[in-house]
Amino acid sequence: MERKMSAMTCTIFNELRLEGKLCDVVIKVNGIEFNAHKNILCGCSSYFRALFTSGWNNIEKRVYSIPGVNPDMMRLIIEYAYTRSVPVTAENVEPLLAAADQFCILGIMRACCDYLEAQLCLQNCIGICKFADFYSCPDLRRRAYLFILHHFEMVRFSEEFMDLSLAQLCDIIEKDDLNVKQEDVVFEAVLRWINHSPQDRKAHVSVLLPKVRMALMTADYFMNNVKNNTLVKDNDDCKPIIISALKAMYDLNMNGPSNTDFRNPLTRPRLPYAILLAIGGWSGGSPTNGIEAYDARADRWVNVTQEESPRAYHGAAYLNGFVYCVGGFDSVDYFNSVRKFNPVTRTWHQVAPMHSRRCYVSVAVLDGCIYAMGGFDGYVRLNTAECYEPETNQWTLIAPMHEQRSDASATTLHGKVYICGGFNGNECLFTAESYSPQTNQWTLTAPMRSRRSGVGVIAYAEQVYAVGGFDGANRLRNAEAYNPLTNTWRTVPTMFNPRSNFGIEVVDNLLFVVGGFNGFTTTFNVECYDEKTEEWYDAHDMGIFRSALSCCVVHGLPNVAQYAAPRDSLQSPREELKLSASNSILSV
Repeated sequence: MERKMSAMTCTIFNELRLEGKLCDVVIKVNGIEFNAHKNILCGCSSYFRALFTSGWNNIEKRVYSIPGVNPDMMRLIIEYAYTRSVPVTAENVEPLLAAADQFCILGIMRACCDYLEAQLCLQNCIGICKFADFYSCPDLRRRAYLFILHHFEMVRFSEEFMDLSLAQLCDIIEKDDLNVKQEDVVFEAVLRWINHSPQDRKAHVSVLLPKVRMALMTADYFMNNVKNNTLVKDNDDCKPIIISALKAMYDLNMNGPSNTDFRNPLTRPRLPYAILLAIGGWSGGSPTNGIEAYDARADRWVNVTQEESPRAYHGAAYLNGFVYCVGGFDSVDYFNSVRKFNPVTRTWHQVAPMHSRRCYVSVAVLDGCIYAMGGFDGYVRLNTAECYEPETNQWTLIAPMHEQRSDASATTLHGKVYICGGFNGNECLFTAESYSPQTNQWTLTAPMRSRRSGVGVIAYAEQVYAVGGFDGANRLRNAEAYNPLTNTWRTVPTMFNPRSNFGIEVVDNLLFVVGGFNGFTTTFNVECYDEKTEEWYDAHDMGIFRSALSCCVVHGLPNVAQYAAPRDSLQSPREELKLSASNSILSV
């Protein structure tokens, strides 16, 4: 353990060292001598403490020769002992960490690990993970390992990936935390690794194949690319594995994912990298504080409600590791308050309030700031907007919009904020406008094709999608997309169900619409849209009927398992009885 010294003490003793005064030890490496003070070296290194105080060493001894040490590294170590700082560079980080490990100097090891962590990228993460493992740097190893898991779809193309051992590759691809949208990626990574040295590695296919969750593949891909692969067909040990995969795939298709046994490694979904949170809303005639997390890899909702006041018609945003709930309404008060939720510690905290009370508020995140626009303050529909900076914990008013808008929706794309639709107190709007932070100006864009209040707006596939809403007469199923390059809207396929006042987000390249009001009742229904196929698909229903909720997506949580469907137990069939169902049109 390092002993702390005051800055003045460090400065004085370093001056004495440089002047050669009161030095009582000489460290000699490769013929180069370094004058120092034993007490100072003992204060930062248990190695030197043992060297100077062990009974087998003469305490009066002055010169110590240490073999096998680079003089440049010893100079940095001695300077660190006096200054408690060290310059870490790309050229010296590896020998410096090795020397710090040899001399048990934790401060230098931390500095080297921090430097390496900051340099993590697709090309070096595997090497850094191995390096950290060799020198017993658990925090750096964990971060490098998580980087590999989270970015596996690209890491598999690196040169370092080809140098993994069989055990190391198995350890990576068997993990629930492996971030892959399709198991095809894992199988193709295995083939790439084997084909790098086919004569030495082709026999390992039977060891690697069970780590691939083959029952989650499409039947066509499995039959054409896995079952009929030459490496697989030529290995007799793969035959029972293929039979097990076919059986698991059949059971999954026959029984459906709701009855899937997640304990079976062939059907066990990977943990999601991104979690969709559905927060608050209006349910059963009153606001709710319910929070549900959607696990897209397992198509499950998990109730993660924390003790927090009910809130509806609010906005939600994820920024710098926190989920912010902005404005809203609790059936009595219109809020200007803002609460932030830490998904790691699962605690709520108050932050600075907005300048205005905003129910039916539109919220978006751009360049590290949260924008809150429009809404209803209990008296009038607002055209004002403001911006929150977490670093200063302050809201700043920005230029007002061209129109008063409550019940609109907003998103960001290409450095601008887009807000669409809403209600101005007299009619539902089809207008839209964009905001540029550089000029602090709003610009009207081409209007939508339909009037939409209670609309869902989201950036998706390089366009701004406006989905559903209320046109003044009906809840809508239709949707449209805005191309900012051409300033035009186009129609996109319609949803299965009409809805307004719902949550909208993008997860794993799919656009999700969550809950809402269908004109008769609040709903728990969830759908997703794939722009590649231009089709909508049903997703698993929420556990709570609700509208006026808000959604956001959180990424890369270290405790993602707390927000995901349990992987170690048999999942029960989908419950038919949902919470807080209401048949009243007043429950919007």
